[in-house]
Amino acid sequence: MTEVEAKKPQESLQDRLAQVVELLHRHRLVEDLAHRQEGQHQERVENLVHRQNLVELQRKLEVLHPADVAHILEALPLDDRLTVWQLVKSERDGDILLEVSDAVRETLIADMDDHEILAAAKDLDADELADLAAELPRDVVHELMETLDAQQRERVRSALSYEEDQVGALMDFEMVTIREDVSLEVVLRYLRRLKELPGHTDKLFVVDYDGVLKGVLPIKRLLVNDPEKQVAEVMASDPVTFHPDEDAYEAAQAFERYDLVSTPVVDKSGKLIGRLTIDEMVDLIREESESEVLSMAGLREEEDIFASVWKSLRNRWAWLAVNLVTAFVASRVIGLFDGSIEKLVALAALMPIVAGIGGNSGNQTITMIVRAMALDQIGTGNSTRLLRKEAGVGLLNGLIWGGVIGLMVYWLYDSWSLGLVMTAAMTLNLLLAALMGVLIPMTLARLGRDPALGSSVMITAMTDSGGFFIFLGLATVFLL
Repeated sequence: MTEVEAKKPQESLQDRLAQVVELLHRHRLVEDLAHRQEGQHQERVENLVHRQNLVELQRKLEVLHPADVAHILEALPLDDRLTVWQLVKSERDGDILLEVSDAVRETLIADMDDHEILAAAKDLDADELADLAAELPRDVVHELMETLDAQQRERVRSALSYEEDQVGALMDFEMVTIREDVSLEVVLRYLRRLKELPGHTDKLFVVDYDGVLKGVLPIKRLLVNDPEKQVAEVMASDPVTFHPDEDAYEAAQAFERYDLVSTPVVDKSGKLIGRLTIDEMVDLIREESESEVLSMAGLREEEDIFASVWKSLRNRWAWLAVNLVTAFVASRVIGLFDGSIEKLVALAALMPIVAGIGGNSGNQTITMIVRAMALDQIGTGNSTRLLRKEAGVGLLNGLIWGGVIGLMVYWLYDSWSLGLVMTAAMTLNLLLAALMGVLIPMTLARLGRDPALGSSVMITAMTDSGGFFIFLGLATVFLL
C-alpha cells in the first residue's frame, strides 16, 4: 500500500468531520439570524431553517459507519456532540456506544433517558451488553436483563462474572458448532441454511454431544477438500484455546504471534463456552497502548478532551503535585551550591544540559523496559543481565556525548577542567538514568502496580536532582 493510499481513509474521515462541523456552524448561524427577525412569521422561519439544516446533517450521519460516527462525536465539543447524538437513529445508538471511548460514552448515556437506553441495548449481543452494563444505571440493567431470554441472560451474567482484563469478559457467544462424524457436504448444506455467519468466522468449532471441543474446521479446509470426506478427517485437532479466567492481554499476544482471527474458549472440562475474535483483541491492544501512554504521563484515566475543567483537573492533579515536590527538591539541590554558582556563573548555564540529557536517556530506557515487560520478555533470570546492558549503554553514551559537550565547553569557556567536569557529570548522570530506567518499572511491577504509572515523572525527577547534584558537586570539588 502506498503512502497516499494509506492516508485516504483518514483524510476521508477528516473530511466528513469537517462537513459535520460546517453544517453545525451553518445551523447555528442561520438560527441566530432567524431569532433576530421580528413578526408573525418568525416561528415558521425558525422551524423551517431548523429542519432544513438538521435533516441534511442527519442524512450525512445515516451513511456513516458507527465507528466513524463515534470518531466525530469524540471530536466535537459537548453541546455540538449532544446535538449530533440526538440526530442519530435510535436503532444505531447501541453500536455507536460500543465504539466511543469510555469518557465520551458517559456524556452520551447521561443525555439519554431510561427508555432510550433500553431501546439502544435491546438488539445487542450478550458480550456487547456486558461491555455496556457497568456504565448503565442499575435499574436500567435490571430491567434490561428481564427482557432477555434465559440463554441471553445467562450469557450476560457469565461475561459480567469476569474481570475486565480476563478472557471471559471479552469472549463472544455467537459461533457455529458442528459434529465430527458428518461429511463436509452436510456442513456446507447446514451453512447455507444459516444464510449469515457470525462476524470473523474463519473456522467452525467441532464438538461432541456434550459440547466438549474436539477440534476446529477452518473454512479454507472446508472449501478445498472433497465434500464426501468426514469432518474428523480434515479438522485441526489441536487448536489454540483459552480458558475464561486467563489474562486477556496474553491472549492478544497469542493472536499476534499465531496470526489468529478467532479461537475457542473452553472451561476446565474442555467444554466450549465461547470464542475470542480479532476485533476484540485489536481493541484491547489499542486500549492497553493508550493506557500505557497515559500512565507514563501520570494521567489516571482516559480523558474526554472536551471534558469540564474540574473533571480534567481531577484527572491530572495527582502527578502534578508529585512533580511539584520533586521540582522543589531539585531546587533545593541547586540551593546547596549557591556559592559555587556565584563564583562560576557558567555552571548555571551548563547544568540544565546535564539534567535534560539524563531525563531523555532515562525515558528511552523506561520505554524499552515497559514494552519488554508488556511482552513478558523480562523475568528473574535476565533482569540482572538487562541492568548491566543498560548500564553499559549509559556509560558509552555518557563518554561519547559527554566528550562532545566537554569539547564544546572548552571552546566556549577556554577551560579544560570545566570541560572534563562536564564530561564526567554527563557520564555519571546517564549511568544514573539507565539504572533508574530499569529499576523504577521493575519496582512498581513487584509492588503490584502498573510499571508505566508515572514512570516518566519519576525518572525526570531522579535525573534532574541527580544531574544537578553530580555536576555542581564535581564542579565544587575540582574547580572551586
